[in-house]
Amino acid sequence: MSEKQPARGGTSRSAVWQGFAGSVMLLLGSFGVGWMATSVSPLIRTPLFILARTTPAAVIICTVLLCVGALLLLLRAWLRLRQHLTAWDPSSRPVLLKALALWTAPLMVALPLFSRDSYAYIGQGRLMQQGLNPYTNGISALSNYYNLGPDALWTEAPTPYGPVWLWLEQAAVGMANGSPELALIPFRLASLLGVILLAIYVPRLAERHGFNPNRALWLVVLNPVALINFIGSLHNDSLMLGLVVAGVYYASARHPVAGIVLVTLSIAIKPITLIALPFVGLLWAGSRAGWLRKFGLWAATLAISMGIMAAMGLVNGLGFGWLAALQTPGTVWIWYAPVGMFSHIVGFLVGLVGGAGAVVTGVIQTIGQLGSILIVIALALIKVGTTPDGGLGAEPAEDRRYSQAVLRRMAWAFAAVVLMAPMIQPWYMLWLLAFFAVTGLKDGWQLRCVYYLSMFFTLIALTDQLSVFQWIPVAAVRGVAIGVGVLGALWLMLWDRKTRGLFRPALAVRDARHEEEKGGASKRAASKGERARR
Repeated sequence: MSEKQPARGGTSRSAVWQGFAGSVMLLLGSFGVGWMATSVSPLIRTPLFILARTTPAAVIICTVLLCVGALLLLLRAWLRLRQHLTAWDPSSRPVLLKALALWTAPLMVALPLFSRDSYAYIGQGRLMQQGLNPYTNGISALSNYYNLGPDALWTEAPTPYGPVWLWLEQAAVGMANGSPELALIPFRLASLLGVILLAIYVPRLAERHGFNPNRALWLVVLNPVALINFIGSLHNDSLMLGLVVAGVYYASARHPVAGIVLVTLSIAIKPITLIALPFVGLLWAGSRAGWLRKFGLWAATLAISMGIMAAMGLVNGLGFGWLAALQTPGTVWIWYAPVGMFSHIVGFLVGLVGGAGAVVTGVIQTIGQLGSILIVIALALIKVGTTPDGGLGAEPAEDRRYSQAVLRRMAWAFAAVVLMAPMIQPWYMLWLLAFFAVTGLKDGWQLRCVYYLSMFFTLIALTDQLSVFQWIPVAAVRGVAIGVGVLGALWLMLWDRKTRGLFRPALAVRDARHEEEKGGASKRAASKGERARR
């Protein structure tokens, strides 16, 4: 049962173009605070970028453009589409695809936003070009590495990526002939390919499980967190997630080998998707499999996948070096990650009384990681029970109900790994959202959780990494971003009559009643005018 929506004024067309305007504002804002390799980029010597990046007023304006574009236009447009397309009938698909194209296009030509990971990709590509092992060497092994523009946090760390991504990095650097801007193009195209794969296979998986494909497309692929972090920030998680979703779809549709190959390609982008392999094995085994068949097909799944990875390691000469690099993201933490915050609070308190605080912090984080591994194993081993029906009320076939149950288990497995890690990046939300959406996210509190998380992680992106020259006070710029961002979020949740009901259902009823009363008053006034004219 859907919740009552606020009165809708406007059309889906206006929401689509509002989102496009938001993306254009993100593009314009990137000129002032997007990331570039300022020491070597020729762009920094052009009048437009000199004005946008060296003038405090221009930097502030660009920051405001980012916040308004991301929150009050792009995020609001996404919410308004949900209100205009509540039926999610076939006519909504062209609207959603048009919105996806228009919202993506400006971001394709923006400077990298909210992250310098793309410049770390360039550095890792240079390591590959120079014959250095990126699994044992950080970017700091390169001469003049800082000119590439990477985040200092990662310059000493080995790469956490798989062989396919390393080859793409090497190819991008080779084709760019020293130009960082040209080297970014393959990474952005790879991110776009990931979004396209998600746009194809998220609806197919949802429909296979009896859920509305258009709603799933809107919920996952048009989500502003996806567009900002996948296209705007060029994160390779886009291609990683697109490949694993495609692989899981084919495994669910009884094409297990094709599914394993695609999931393995995802692992070769970013090895975290190893989590998917045991669940792909369960899909291959089927709902009536005994333990012998399950363990046999788990072994076959692992053999096919690791055979492909071994062949890649043989070709690039790096073997299984990516296994050790799985620990790389665990070397940092962030305040909103429960394990990260708890471990550092406890470590700090232990340090106050003269204890080994750093050791305690590390032990707690290790326990969290080991706990997540045990949860993944348990979710794979405990017998899978099928759900009674799909999302639309029709009774799906047993294999589809089993697929839904297995993928929901996999969604919880990814959730365990993310929530029990000391570091949670904003785009990690999308790893979970994709698999929860295709196995059934209901209206009500579940959907409201997505709204609040999308708002939160959009705010985190806006206020985290902004490229600002040293002579411009970064604290002031970040303060503007926080102030405008928080005010924008509060506006959408508390004061905007068109959207606040999505966050607070009680307000939706009140606003709907207000709109009805206003409409009735308008009709009465029109009727009186008509009688007067007679």
